[in-house]
Amino acid sequence: MEAGGQDRPQGRDLAHATLRAARERAATRGHEPGVRKPGKPPLPRGQNPRRRRWSGPGMDERDPQPLGRLASRMATQLGWSGRLANGQVFGQWTRLVGEEVAEHAQPVALKDGELTVRASSTAWATQLRLLQRQLLAKIAAGVGNGVVTRMRIQGPAAPSWRKGPRHVSGRGPRDTYG
Repeated sequence: MEAGGQDRPQGRDLAHATLRAARERAATRGHEPGVRKPGKPPLPRGQNPRRRRWSGPGMDERDPQPLGRLASRMATQLGWSGRLANGQVFGQWTRLVGEEVAEHAQPVALKDGELTVRASSTAWATQLRLLQRQLLAKIAAGVGNGVVTRMRIQGPAAPSWRKGPRHVSGRGPRDTYG
C-alpha cells in the first residue's frame, strides 16, 4: 500500500493500464490506435527513420574494414605517407638489403631522398659503393619509388683525438717515443 492508500498496478495490470493510457492519448490526437498513417512504410524495429539505407550484398563504406586499410587511408588524409615510407626504410632495413649487408651497414639518416649509410669497415664501405645501384633498386621495390633516390656511404666513425675546447695543434698522437 502507498501512503495515499492506492495500490500501484503490477505485472499484467500495469501493461493493461499502459495500453489504455496510450489508446486514450491516440484518441485525443484523432488517431486510431495501432494504425499507421497511409503512405509510410513500416520501419523495422529499432530502425532510425533518417537512416533507412541497407548496405546490401556488395562492399560498402559502412562495412567493417581491415585495420591496415584504415591506417593507410588515415595516413594519406593526414599527410603522413612520406614520413611512414621513410620509417619503413629504417624498420625493414634487413629485409630490404639482405642479412649480410645489414650486418655490416646501418642506415643513419634519410633526408630529401638521400639515405646516409654507415659501414662497419672501410672495405664494406667500398663494397656498398659498388652495390649502390642494386641496393637502390631493392629499396625502391620494397618501399616505393622516390623514397630513396641516392645514397651517401660513410666508413666507420674514427675516434677523435681532439678532446676538449683547448688542445695543442699539431699532428696528434704519433710515434714520438722512439
